[in-house]
Amino acid sequence: MSRFLTWLFGRLPIGWLQLSHNKTRLAAALAGVAFANLLVFMQLGILGALNNSTVAPYTLIRGDILVSSTEGDTLTDSGNIARTRMFQALGIAGVKSAAPLYIGTLPLSMGDGTSAALLSFGMDTSQPEFAAPWVARELDALNIESTALLDKGSRGVSASVFERLERGEPYAFEINGRTMTAIGTVDVGGGFLADGTLVVSDQTFLRFNPKRSGGAPSHILINVDDGASVQTVKTRLEAALPAESVKVQIMQDAAAADLAFMSTERPTGIIFGFGVLIGIIVGIVIVYQVLSTDVADHLKEYATFKAMGYDQPFFLGIVLEEALVLAIFGFIPGFLASSVLYKALASVTNLPVEMQAGTAILVFFGTLAACTLSGAIATRRLAAADPADLF
Repeated sequence: MSRFLTWLFGRLPIGWLQLSHNKTRLAAALAGVAFANLLVFMQLGILGALNNSTVAPYTLIRGDILVSSTEGDTLTDSGNIARTRMFQALGIAGVKSAAPLYIGTLPLSMGDGTSAALLSFGMDTSQPEFAAPWVARELDALNIESTALLDKGSRGVSASVFERLERGEPYAFEINGRTMTAIGTVDVGGGFLADGTLVVSDQTFLRFNPKRSGGAPSHILINVDDGASVQTVKTRLEAALPAESVKVQIMQDAAAADLAFMSTERPTGIIFGFGVLIGIIVGIVIVYQVLSTDVADHLKEYATFKAMGYDQPFFLGIVLEEALVLAIFGFIPGFLASSVLYKALASVTNLPVEMQAGTAILVFFGTLAACTLSGAIATRRLAAADPADLF
């Protein structure tokens, strides 16, 4: 290691030699940095799972524009909008087609006594263009009364159920005391608001949600004419529909707004965001304590260097060298431990917790920056001190 660092820095690696001289302190410092990395990784992983589960339902639907009630916050946490708004929208220049979308939570009960809360999507089976291609292929089959597509990522549902469905064998379960039959699958995954997803026809949705009215869907999906400007049609819809009760969003903008709401306004997103900040602060404090102690232990040596004419950048370079070593060797175990925990968490909860390359790179450079900041603070005592004052 000393030879490599000598080649890398073009000088004797004083920082590394100081750190490695006290192996107990070095091990404790690396463990602290690794813990801080683990804390940040886990918070980012859960926050990423929150974001992924927020936008995952959008993979089920297609459309250029989403018309919703102003009472709703996200796609799945929505108010009801009058179906008459759909017919108003169809009269707007540039609107090609429109369809209602019903969303609600249903309690699933199985024969083995297990249960799950499923987010159900009621779709108009006569308009497959508003469903994702892999869902549209199954819509005709959903015309059969009380049939559904069951989410393969649902928590609380045995893997044997999906093995049966893959073999083409229907599976019957109970919802609100009535029998529903799964005839196929979708792949959305569980989230923070529900254990999984269920796709049914709009008629089946209303049959199993007796308190919901066909005249009050959750959203209205709109496609614009070929060659028409989506933004122009959106502006026309906003002018024609009452702004106090209806909001009109381009589909991509609606997904982005859902992400922003979940990350900045929902308590879960705010808590995990603060968790990331706490992890960063923990890392900075740990590295600062190690480096400041190291500087204090070698004040006489630094004083000698200063008396010989070495300036502040030289001392800063030594401490930053130590920070670099701590950042790299502390990141590796933190990354490996986080990868293992990600897989375990995803397996247990069915949440979309994945180690992304972008996340790893972000945390690494964040660790490097935090260690560098700690090193810069640790050397402040040397900046203006007289060599005689350091002895």
